[in-house]
Amino acid sequence: RARHTGPPDGGWGWMIVAGCFLVTICTRAVTRCISIFFVEFQAYFGQDYARTAWIHSIVDCATMLCAPLGSLISNHVSCQVGIMLGGLLASTGLILSSFATSLEHLYLSLGVLTGLGFALCYSPAIAMVGKYFNKRKALAYGIAMSGSGIGTFILAPVVQLLIEQFSWRGALLILGGFVLNLCVCGALMRPISLKEDCKTAPEFLEQDYVPETEKQDLKRMFICSPLIKLWPHGCLCYCSWKEYDFLLMPGFMVLAVSVLFMAYGCSPLFVYLVPYALSVGVSHHQAAFLMSILGVIDIIGNITFGWLTDRRCLKKHRYFCYLFAVGMDGLCCLFLPVLQSFPLLVPFSFTFGYFDGAYVTLIPVMTADVVGTSLLSSALGVVYFLHAIPYLVSPPVAGWLVDTTGSYTASFLLCGFSMIFSSALLCFARLAKKIKRTHLRSLTGNTALKQHIWTNGAIAYSVTAELDQKDVEFLAVDTNSFSHR
Repeated sequence: RARHTGPPDGGWGWMIVAGCFLVTICTRAVTRCISIFFVEFQAYFGQDYARTAWIHSIVDCATMLCAPLGSLISNHVSCQVGIMLGGLLASTGLILSSFATSLEHLYLSLGVLTGLGFALCYSPAIAMVGKYFNKRKALAYGIAMSGSGIGTFILAPVVQLLIEQFSWRGALLILGGFVLNLCVCGALMRPISLKEDCKTAPEFLEQDYVPETEKQDLKRMFICSPLIKLWPHGCLCYCSWKEYDFLLMPGFMVLAVSVLFMAYGCSPLFVYLVPYALSVGVSHHQAAFLMSILGVIDIIGNITFGWLTDRRCLKKHRYFCYLFAVGMDGLCCLFLPVLQSFPLLVPFSFTFGYFDGAYVTLIPVMTADVVGTSLLSSALGVVYFLHAIPYLVSPPVAGWLVDTTGSYTASFLLCGFSMIFSSALLCFARLAKKIKRTHLRSLTGNTALKQHIWTNGAIAYSVTAELDQKDVEFLAVDTNSFSHR
């Protein structure tokens, strides 16, 4: 296991990016391609649209719902073991699905088992990229997560060809063998030990790439409890100290609520774009071409937006770049009901696809900026877990609105307003934080005044302290003197 003072930003990190790229192909792209089996399942089992649609929803929901389990295995066992185990489970689920005799069988094998396997692979692989990159993090994530769009673009016609040649059972069997490549991806995930993961407090506080939230939490810990100043050999395992402490961070709580609305708004579009295009008179070939455009432009959005937000002029404003991309996708959904011809739907596919790829790239970057690199795996597990319920309920709700109103307008408007609210929530939170910071500086004379409250049994304690570089030096001296006693 290599030991680095900070993310190496290269070297084996590019192999990690390649491995994560293949993971997104084998998980997210394969999940999207399951919708190609929809007509085959519906015709073979003689079931209605609603019951058949649950297969795709259960796969997506299980992948996101079990994401914290993938992070847990990655943190406490090994990222390599977790991804390999996930590959075996996902492959087993697809192979068992090829022998299905009912939709209920598919719910369990293709939905639950395959979704669980994908969950063990997805968030740990993405978190590994964050451990290897800092300066070029957005670009690395853009390349890694473009596998979803590239995989969809390539696999969609291949899966259709497999269905025509070998029936849906043979196609699922072959996909089961293909997904075993996740085990190869897992083998590429070489563990890395960052100095951030295990260090003394002063060393931790001096790192430039450590977010202010983590620095303040560590300062609070050392002031509040002298008993935990030391660790054997002067080593403080910060990530083990409070693995899920980020759940109480105000910044993460706002991000979590925002993700719920964003996930609700983005999911139905991929399910109902083709049916909507067909309903306004677009041919089957042209409707399928719209999805291809989405896939290709999604790739361009992943890579170019990641590269742009790594530039010095935009790197400090990635927060606003993210909410801008989410808001633009919301506006696209609002305008979709008035686009009722193929020439008008093509620009929509370009715009929506680009900004969809843009904000997907920035989700792990945003999460890392909020909680820090050491907690990224656990935090990503929670973030993707929050996608689960919206992914499960939003397509059926959108379908119910279509059945009730007789048009797609209400469904698309609800999606658009949901994504715009997600963006506006983050914007208001940042503005409120800025106003509060300005007000605090005016009250304290530009000194960093912090108040921390904690409890010990039934007694509440409050400490107000000013922490600066002198405090860091004091902590270092105090730690050394304590260790010699």
